[in-house]
Amino acid sequence: MRLGLSLGYWGARPADALPLVQEAEQLGFDSIWTSEAYGSDGVTPLAWLGALTSRIKLGTDILQIPARTPAMTAMTAATLDLLSNGRVLLGLGVSGPQVVEGWHGRPYGKPLVRTREYVEILRRIWERKDALTYDGEEYQIPYQGGTGLGKPLKITLHPLRSRIPIYLAAIGPKNVEMAGEIADGWLPIFYAPEREKLFLGPLDVGLAKRTAEEPFDIAPTVTVVLGDDVQMCREMVKPMLALYIGGMGARGKNFYNDLACRYGYEAAAKEIQDLYLDGKKKGAAAAVPDELVDAVALCGPKERIAERLEIWKQSRATTLICGTIQPEALRVMAELAL
Repeated sequence: MRLGLSLGYWGARPADALPLVQEAEQLGFDSIWTSEAYGSDGVTPLAWLGALTSRIKLGTDILQIPARTPAMTAMTAATLDLLSNGRVLLGLGVSGPQVVEGWHGRPYGKPLVRTREYVEILRRIWERKDALTYDGEEYQIPYQGGTGLGKPLKITLHPLRSRIPIYLAAIGPKNVEMAGEIADGWLPIFYAPEREKLFLGPLDVGLAKRTAEEPFDIAPTVTVVLGDDVQMCREMVKPMLALYIGGMGARGKNFYNDLACRYGYEAAAKEIQDLYLDGKKKGAAAAVPDELVDAVALCGPKERIAERLEIWKQSRATTLICGTIQPEALRVMAELAL
């Protein structure tokens, strides 16, 4: 099992992350991952960190597909891949209607169609065989109905790799199936190894359709909180779970709430959402069951983390992306997993 380090959304003090990243590289971690929503972007921190490291891979978890044209993402990934000597792992996701329409001002559209077309266009650009043309449902290149002056172009940069690894963030069965079919890896959020069969059926359907020969990477993020007091460690995870289950979406349209329901926490998911949307964030966090925290996170002293980590080792996960700000947690994970 490989280890990654999740840096999440970029904060106000970026220098704080550098010692953590450099320690992760020294410990043998395989990758670091940055995120974006409607604050910091996911690429700039990777360029900065890539210049201050030499080996560790640079992953985006995730870049938002509606925020950039396929060509812009292809250019960005190819440029960073050249600068970092082939270390880029391109994680993509469609985000949700609140951010897509409320922040980017784009229609949410058909996420499955959009993702499939997006990935196809990226790979055509990097292959650099012909000038780019594409006639899809979501993307038409050159654009039809404009000035009529658009013409097919070929990227002037010669990519270091014609197949930069693409990872897809996916939760729903159809999205997970598509990740297995067209991507090089899958970035599941709130992955519960004891309940992974909920995902593996659709994933295996997609993998059966896969034509690429490259190995497929299942790379869930797991929050790691090291400490003697297990309950206190759990309490540090609950606000994040409450944010996603309760606040990342609307009633009837929240993918993370749906996931908690699929895990068997229907009543808790409803209570968390009701409290969160009513502005009672502390109450929402308190409503997150301890069992749900333990299902998706590693909390407690080293001995307990070692015991719980065995469940992850027996799962289908091949990269474990650790969400932590504790250098000592990195050391414990390296000792136990590497």
